[in-house]
Amino acid sequence: MTGVSVLLADDQPLSRHGLAMILQAQGDIEVVGQAADGVEAVELAAALQPAIVLMDVRMPRLDGIAATRQIIARALPTRVIVLTTFDLDDYAFEALRAGASGFLLKNSRPDDLAAAIRAVAAGDAVIAPSTTRRLLDAYADRFTAPSDPPAGASDPSAPLESLTRREREVFDQMVSGLTNKEIAQQLALSETTVKTHVVRILAKLAVRDRVQAVIYAYETGYIH
Repeated sequence: MTGVSVLLADDQPLSRHGLAMILQAQGDIEVVGQAADGVEAVELAAALQPAIVLMDVRMPRLDGIAATRQIIARALPTRVIVLTTFDLDDYAFEALRAGASGFLLKNSRPDDLAAAIRAVAAGDAVIAPSTTRRLLDAYADRFTAPSDPPAGASDPSAPLESLTRREREVFDQMVSGLTNKEIAQQLALSETTVKTHVVRILAKLAVRDRVQAVIYAYETGYIH
């Protein structure tokens, strides 16, 4: 199989089967397994090591947030996309902090779902930058206010000091919710150059994707 392998985790059989039919019709996406709860999702992720786990939030035995945390902790070559009914699952943001690469609303269009899976499999974040900013603004009060690190402890914001001037400019635009194309226009750079800067920024901050980069900016007090 040369396409993107996906594991579905949802406690509703109809939801799983419906998603499977939608994704299998794409041609370049293969559903390799289905889990009915969080425990089974973690077990199948370890056994099958799919590229993507499409994770429901509310499931029996182990919820999607805890399951995401366990999958990420195992350092599997697997990324997690959380599916949520955002208005109801107000703790979905915690899944991003647990290590998910993004989230989608359950009423997303099939084409958007497929595109998101491809994007995350390619190493990007599934959430559009503008949506990321709105989400973080809505949940900003959930962050603990930054404080001085204890004596001898490392400063969590220290990696920011390693960014070059240009990387800092790109980072500022990233956390403001701009796309690579918009950043390129704003800073008079090529889109390829912006992508290169983004990759270097993610590496220096030790985060997986743009979503985690914005979360890092909030948690370190870089933005409020």
